[in-house]
Amino acid sequence: MPFRHPFEWLTVAGQKRAFVVTTILALLVMATLQVLGGPLRTAAAPASIISYELAGTLARAQDMVASWGERERVFAGLGLGVDYLFMVAYASAIGLGCVLVARGLFERGRGLARFGVLLAWGQWLAALLDALENYGLIRVLLGAQAEFWPVLARWCAIPKFLLVGLGLLYVIVGGAATLVRRRGG
Repeated sequence: MPFRHPFEWLTVAGQKRAFVVTTILALLVMATLQVLGGPLRTAAAPASIISYELAGTLARAQDMVASWGERERVFAGLGLGVDYLFMVAYASAIGLGCVLVARGLFERGRGLARFGVLLAWGQWLAALLDALENYGLIRVLLGAQAEFWPVLARWCAIPKFLLVGLGLLYVIVGGAATLVRRRGG
C-alpha cells in the first residue's frame, strides 16, 4: 500500500497479530471501564462517565461530582486513570483495523484506502483528545473551579467520539465488504 500509516514498522503479519492482541486488550479494558463506570450512573449523570465527559459547564460537572459519594468519586478517578491504557488499546486496535481494511480495499479504489489510512492516523488524534479530556475531568474531580476544564473536556470528547465512530464504521463496513468480495458474494 503506497500510503504512509502509523503501523509501517510492523510486517503485514505483525499488523494482523497486533490487531488481534490490541482488540482483545481494548475489549478487556472496556469491560473494566464498564464495571468502574456503573456506580457513576445517577440522576445528574444518567450516562455515567459519558455524561461527565459531555457536561460542558463547570456547574453541570460539579453537580455530577456532587451526586457521587466518596466511593463513586474513587471509581471515577480510577476509571479516568485506566482510560489512559484504553486510549492506547483502542487507538491501536481501530487504527490497525483501518490499515488492514484499507489494504483489502486498495484494489477497489485508492480513495477508500486513503480514507482508511487517514482514519488510522485519526485514532491517534482521538487518543490525544481523550487524554486532554481526561486531564480536564480529573482537574474538576479534584476540585478545580475553572470553567475551562469541563469546556475543554466536552470539546475534546465530541471529535474523539466522531473519529472513533468513523474508524469503527470503516472497519466493520469495509471489513464486511472485503469478506464478501473474497467469498465471491
